[in-house]
Amino acid sequence: MVVPELKAWRAARPHVVRVARSVRPQLVRAVEAVKPPLVRAAGAVKPLVTQPSTVQFTAGAATLGLVVAATVVTAAGPWDSTGQRTAERDWAASQGRAGGADHGHVSGTSGKAPAPAPSAASVLTGLGGSVGAGPSPTEKALADVLGPLLDNAALGTERTAAVVDLATGKRLYGKGAGDALSPASTTKIATAVAALTAAGADHRIATRTVLEPDSEKVVLVGGGDPTLTARKDAEGNASLRTLADETARALKDRKTDEVTLSYDTSLYEGPDVHPIGLDNTNVARVTALMADEGRLDDTSSGTAKRTEQPAADAAKKFADLLKDRGIKTTDPVPAEATDRAKALATVKSPPLSALVERMLTNSDNDIAEALARQTAVAAGEPASFKGGGTAIRKQLKKLGLPLKGAEFADGSGLDRADKLTADLLTALLAKAADPAHPELRAALTGLPVAGFTGTLSGRYAGQPGTGLVRAKTGTLTGVHTLAGTVVDTDGHLLAFAFLTASDPPTEPTATQKGLDALASTLATCGCN
Repeated sequence: MVVPELKAWRAARPHVVRVARSVRPQLVRAVEAVKPPLVRAAGAVKPLVTQPSTVQFTAGAATLGLVVAATVVTAAGPWDSTGQRTAERDWAASQGRAGGADHGHVSGTSGKAPAPAPSAASVLTGLGGSVGAGPSPTEKALADVLGPLLDNAALGTERTAAVVDLATGKRLYGKGAGDALSPASTTKIATAVAALTAAGADHRIATRTVLEPDSEKVVLVGGGDPTLTARKDAEGNASLRTLADETARALKDRKTDEVTLSYDTSLYEGPDVHPIGLDNTNVARVTALMADEGRLDDTSSGTAKRTEQPAADAAKKFADLLKDRGIKTTDPVPAEATDRAKALATVKSPPLSALVERMLTNSDNDIAEALARQTAVAAGEPASFKGGGTAIRKQLKKLGLPLKGAEFADGSGLDRADKLTADLLTALLAKAADPAHPELRAALTGLPVAGFTGTLSGRYAGQPGTGLVRAKTGTLTGVHTLAGTVVDTDGHLLAFAFLTASDPPTEPTATQKGLDALASTLATCGCN
């Protein structure tokens, strides 16, 4: 597989490197200048940024669309929560629960006002060619440096690994790469690729109101948008307030100022409670209608207490908004809209690509479960936990990905019944990097940046992979995973996946540092 946008890389590389070397001192000074406000914005521990090589500056920018400019980084976002930054709390484990990861906030941050994850266009568009002037890393050289790190006792009793050259699709290294383990939240990479394949990167999820014919019955119809918000500042998300504005206007045009109100959640099927149970702060009931992910505080990411009835609460908020706009309603009750109902108003979510980026960057479980059901709807499967898993498998099979041993029990990875291999995770990343599949690119651009964004914002302090590794984390009690991309010192763009498991569980911080060291080693090792 050859990346077309970089077809002339070898020819242009000497000139690019000379330019990069000439501006590198200014770039480093710029990084130092913005680090204090950057760290304050992130609310995280100040990362020790190791200066990347010239090749890493240029190749990293070329392949991952990281714009290298005088300002270098203008915000610590896009998401200010570490999300899955620690293992599931020991207390939950002591209760014998299936459990999920802690998606709590970085200390000192609010979790408010998320913005879209970065997805800048490549700064070297048109240079073409495969990245890296030298030969690809060799299996022996990778084994020499990764082997001892994988033997680290902190990683637990089981560990698998795979490294792939994204320019060729060739696997460069594997250790138990075909063995399926619990992937935790790296499952979200599979969910992202499946959803983008099934529904398309530009798909937007609609929430609408309809009026039953010959009546004054209004139905609020949920489309499964987990980012629908009732807050004053919608921050680019679909707004329940806007829907109320347009619905009230449409009703007044019909000379109607009093209606009965119901809400329709029939798009989704089966149980709405995740197998980890309701007594958790990681995910709300999975329903086709909710506002602000059912959160009972003003956060927009990380853990939070959730309402027990997100659909009913969203409908009640909508009724209050209509009342504020001069439309009197009854207390809303559940009811399915008929095919004869007339449209009143519609609001739509950001495009699916933006939802995928937000899900990956912040490890958002609510978005993940919604995207699994959107995949099921697009694939003609029941929009349930089981149907979502079936649909994800169906879409990945269409892409020709290695599914042996894979199991999809949910979209988020909170369910321990999920099983993935290192081979599949790296194949997913390779497919997302394939120029033949531009619709999948958000599965790469949404990956957290080591030491700076999302679930990696509080990790990699002192590691040479800081700012260079982009990866999805996965954390459950006794399960720690990391899968993503990195540019090595020779400019080769690599995909990697490291999965570990241990019973009894390992110490979470030590395990995560062990995984971070593996990815950092890829960033600093030409290994050829």
